[in-house]
Amino acid sequence: MLHKTRGIVFKTTSYSENSVIVQVFTEKFGMQSYMVNGAKKPKAKISLNMLQSLSLLDMVVYYKNTGNVQRIKELKNSPVLQTIPYDIIKSSIALFLNEVLYKAVKPQGTDESLFDFVFSAIEWLDNQTEGLTNFHLLFLIRLTRYLGFYPDRYLAGEADYFDMKNGVFCNYKPDTTLYLSPPHTNNFAGLLQYNFENLSQLKLNNEERRYLIQKLLDYYSLHIESFGNVRSHDILEEVLS
Repeated sequence: MLHKTRGIVFKTTSYSENSVIVQVFTEKFGMQSYMVNGAKKPKAKISLNMLQSLSLLDMVVYYKNTGNVQRIKELKNSPVLQTIPYDIIKSSIALFLNEVLYKAVKPQGTDESLFDFVFSAIEWLDNQTEGLTNFHLLFLIRLTRYLGFYPDRYLAGEADYFDMKNGVFCNYKPDTTLYLSPPHTNNFAGLLQYNFENLSQLKLNNEERRYLIQKLLDYYSLHIESFGNVRSHDILEEVLS
């Protein structure tokens, strides 16, 4: 049966000499794998250029509730990304976000709210010209809301510590090494006050940004089973320095 759905490309893997399997986070079906025959051919109807990481898609797909590799009838990039593929800062951010999303978003059914958030964030990044250096920090904080471990904001901005294991701000040092302490607690709490529209007002130096991104990735590792290491953040922070 044919269905229309939007999608976000997460990963493309070679399958044969001319074909690929592309993993797409879809609005209608969640994470799905699709076989694309002939994608590597020069005149392919669906080419590799259309399947770059975090490309935004409109698709007509065949769907069978079997968990197997699915098929695509029609596909187009919509909207076509205008700046992310060509801007070194944006493309580095996209590389990092893609790695995090691939590790964090599990193939467990439809989640339209999560899909809308990620789709809109990619659109915003593609269109934005300022406030980019901290975009990945805010994205990670916002993403936790949809993954189920958004920080409890009670005492945010007042407490000296953030307990990463329990996701709460507190005025006592947690009985663990998994916490934030001053001045990083205030920087972390500050992130909760921003949105993409006013992000350009957030001021962090390189050292503060590097520390927060590492702690955010530690936070993800605590709350997502088998999250593992994210290698691309070192590349991103080098570009942003």
